[in-house]
Amino acid sequence: MSNTKTAKSALISVFSKDGLAPIVKKLDELNITIYSTGGTEKFIKDLGIDVIPVEDVTSYPSILGGRVKTLHPKVFGGILNRQNNDSDVAELEQYEIPQIDIVIVDLYPFEKTVASGAPEQDIIEKIDIGGISLIRAAAKNFADVTCVASVNDYAEFLAVISEGNGNISIEDRKRFAAKAFNVSSHYDTAIFNYFNEDHSIPALKVSETKGKVLRYGENPHQKGFFFGDFDAMFDKLHGKELSYNNLLDVDAAVNLMNEFQREAPTFAILKHNNACGLAQRETVLQAYVDALAGDPVSAFGGILISNTEIDKATAEEIHKLFCEVVIAPSFSSDAEEILKGKKNRILLVQKDIDLPKTQMRSCLNGALVQDKDLKTDAKDGLNTVTKVAPTTEQIEDLLFASKICKHTKSNTIVFAKGKQLLASGTGQTSRVDALKQSVEKASSFNFDLNGAVMASDAFFPFPDCVELADKAGIKAVIQPGGSIKDQLSIDYCDENGIAMVMTGTRHFKH
Repeated sequence: MSNTKTAKSALISVFSKDGLAPIVKKLDELNITIYSTGGTEKFIKDLGIDVIPVEDVTSYPSILGGRVKTLHPKVFGGILNRQNNDSDVAELEQYEIPQIDIVIVDLYPFEKTVASGAPEQDIIEKIDIGGISLIRAAAKNFADVTCVASVNDYAEFLAVISEGNGNISIEDRKRFAAKAFNVSSHYDTAIFNYFNEDHSIPALKVSETKGKVLRYGENPHQKGFFFGDFDAMFDKLHGKELSYNNLLDVDAAVNLMNEFQREAPTFAILKHNNACGLAQRETVLQAYVDALAGDPVSAFGGILISNTEIDKATAEEIHKLFCEVVIAPSFSSDAEEILKGKKNRILLVQKDIDLPKTQMRSCLNGALVQDKDLKTDAKDGLNTVTKVAPTTEQIEDLLFASKICKHTKSNTIVFAKGKQLLASGTGQTSRVDALKQSVEKASSFNFDLNGAVMASDAFFPFPDCVELADKAGIKAVIQPGGSIKDQLSIDYCDENGIAMVMTGTRHFKH
């Protein structure tokens, strides 16, 4: 296998012509024979450059409305032959097959067509057959052939052939082959997931072509990577690179705030994936001030998120706090300048895009996949099980607390009043411990729990939780129910004038 190959011919069949013209002109300048098909052939001719139609090589027309153009032995023989194999070389001559040294392909945009909401017939027509076959053949035979499989690689390929005057090293050919198989495997994954949208076939296919090396993982001795299109979700206005832990917290913040979209100004402060402060008010400034009051100690170094634009007054208050990330749908120009006053503070503008409906995490020697918990407790789903029914104001607070509870690590208890998070017990091994932690936190920040409401992510196996809550001043409770001893908790509430509603939906978050 020689180190470099001098390209003498190229087959070009692409969907996207962006950036193609300079390549075609360079190939012509290097006296490289060009073969092409359909719209690409016309594009090259319009540049005033000679091109040989593939039909002239195969002596066979494009058929079935263009579905079959390049699928022919004279095309694939020209790509797959081994130039150091005497038998292969002899057969090329015998069957008058031209040697093809470069293959440039850009596939039909299957994913974009699916995302556009196009009808199934249009989506199916965007499943590339000839293109994907050319890519696999050319990449397999990287020993002799250079494969350019995406418009994203046009610029790099142009630089390579320009610097080498048509001579392409084995290292470059192998690198382009790896890129090509990245394209083909991702393409097939997208097609499979489209057909398996209902998960009727229990197979997991995940492909992310945009990856980023992080400074480190959860701790400095761990490597870390992020695979996904961060720029599709956010515009980063300022600050240092996001860390592994930043990204986990941003994810938690976004999922929590999604519960409050298109509602009154709501502000949340998160630490280690849990809300330590959250309030909904008439202004974003007051929402921030009251969210911070929930736990000003934990807020240090936290992640801040708003469901509405952050204005100058709010930014001035935020600027007093050391925080890692601030997220909002927009920032006023004054607010942006103020918040940029801290060199490392990360400012993110969240875009309005759909998030995945499934979740995945590594487990043992495999992975766990589940539907996302997209169910939000609502007024019409509440079942009052006590003699005392919650007031209208209490119902609003119960649903507010339930949204926070859903996004807090289990076991969890959440206290709220007046649409403000007063305290929460997070990630405890018993629900009683979570409740005791909530009471202690509320007391430490001087919150009066009299008249507050309580949310629990799962049922109470015994009445001890409602008893402790009652003694702390809680007057209304929301929980899923389902314990064989539910009646014991109901009886205690009835004896002590507490309202309790059950939702029938558990919101564990492990």
